[in-house]
Amino acid sequence: MKHYLTGAALAAVTVAAAPAMAENWTMTSTWPSSLELIEIDKHFVELANAMIPDDQLTIEFFDGGSLVPAGEVFGAVESGTIQAGGDWPGYWAGRDSAFSPLATTSALFNAVDYINWIQEWGGADLYNEVYGKFGMVYLPYGVTNNESGFRTVDKPIVTTEDLKGLRLRLSGYEQGKLLEKLGGNQVSMAGGEIYQSLERGVIDGAEFSTPNVDWSGGFQQVTKYWSTPGWHQSASVFGVMINKASWDALTPETQETLKVAASANLLWSLAFTEKRATEAYAEFKEAGTEITRLDDATLENIQMLANETIEEAACENPLSAKVYASMIAYLQDYSQWRDASAPYNLGRSPNGPDLAKIQACAG
Repeated sequence: MKHYLTGAALAAVTVAAAPAMAENWTMTSTWPSSLELIEIDKHFVELANAMIPDDQLTIEFFDGGSLVPAGEVFGAVESGTIQAGGDWPGYWAGRDSAFSPLATTSALFNAVDYINWIQEWGGADLYNEVYGKFGMVYLPYGVTNNESGFRTVDKPIVTTEDLKGLRLRLSGYEQGKLLEKLGGNQVSMAGGEIYQSLERGVIDGAEFSTPNVDWSGGFQQVTKYWSTPGWHQSASVFGVMINKASWDALTPETQETLKVAASANLLWSLAFTEKRATEAYAEFKEAGTEITRLDDATLENIQMLANETIEEAACENPLSAKVYASMIAYLQDYSQWRDASAPYNLGRSPNGPDLAKIQACAG
């Protein structure tokens, strides 16, 4: 006895048997080609395109500013105008302050802490919880260790007393509040505006990124002094925002491959940027930049004020408190082994903010 499929059933079988359509993504970045941070984005795209067959997904990458202005990348991904965008989460703290600790911390996490927390202590889920509010999936794929510190035109910063009254370009919500407590004045501006602002005397000094990125921005040409360490941003995270509908259109295998590429890029980025930072440090010295370092007592005072500032900022937003609580819980948990393995350990266990206080604010 013969069995015949109806037209609808035959169509369903045909669709099920057909190979998935190849996805073609457009991706851009918040970084212009002139700033070395864009190499983190480019390396991820190269990995992803090498690992994923062309009949599954191809990512076409455009330098920052070539498709949309840097500040509009978030909205372009959220709306689906483009499928993906490389970013630094702190740029979106105006939308939700929980983006801030996902990007950086003052005197708290180093780069290894972010990697540990993201990979094994629940951090990855929190990135997706925060970005998920805006219809996006997020893959952290880049990390840099602490930033350079402040570069100034006419006055060296040797102690925090020297910060008083200075107009300093500084990004970050908590960072601005902390600088204010130390007597300085935060001036917010995009990275591409810093050089001319220093040159014209609009600001007295600036921070931007790691030494290699600062060198690529030409800051050695318009500043004489460099105050280390970069306590304001003890590490930074970068990643890719992916429109949720575009993510859902991928096969599970392709999704998993993108996650693997992001993890590989995360580890690569640390080694790459630390090597480049080392090279750029020498270049700044050779260029005649006067480099100073804050003493340990000053850094202890900054830690105390940073803890206070983090507690205040976290308690303004339950989701921000949730992120910070997870981070501080990680620090306390990991400190048991990290301190036992000193001095052959990975970084330091800071005397950080009050976990119970922040947990209470998380609701």
